[in-house]
Amino acid sequence: MKVTIVCVGKVKEKFYRDALNEYKKRLGAYINLNIIEINDEKVNNEVDAEINIAMEKEGNNILSKIKDTQYVITLEILGELISSEKLASKIENLGITGKSDVVFVIGGSYGLSDKVKQRSNYALSFSKMTFPHQLMRVVLLEQIYRAYKIIKREKYHK
Repeated sequence: MKVTIVCVGKVKEKFYRDALNEYKKRLGAYINLNIIEINDEKVNNEVDAEINIAMEKEGNNILSKIKDTQYVITLEILGELISSEKLASKIENLGITGKSDVVFVIGGSYGLSDKVKQRSNYALSFSKMTFPHQLMRVVLLEQIYRAYKIIKREKYHK
């Protein structure tokens, strides 16, 4: 399976980069992983109009990286809350049904544009809480890794 993560912003902190590299290495046994970073748009004032313009620009950049044939899973606070086992089942079923090119999308500080949400095939939530997008990358990679351990019925800590 090919998994792409399209995310807004760069990871600056070494401890996040180290964790991401560890999970990329682990996932190499299961999937072809590609991570695409989109520049985050700067907002001078916390004015709704500027935020909306920034989200639109980020959204257009995100959409430019997604092919029509890819299955898109967006990470959204209002998405579906599921267990690790259910995520594993969803990923496994995507592969079985021929949707073996999956894109996960992590938005920036202000979330995802409506266009990106409309392109999404499935909205996934990890929590009702808000997380830094750098940390969310680590959590997402860990959960994808956990999903493959579950799919392969391999031992992994609980």
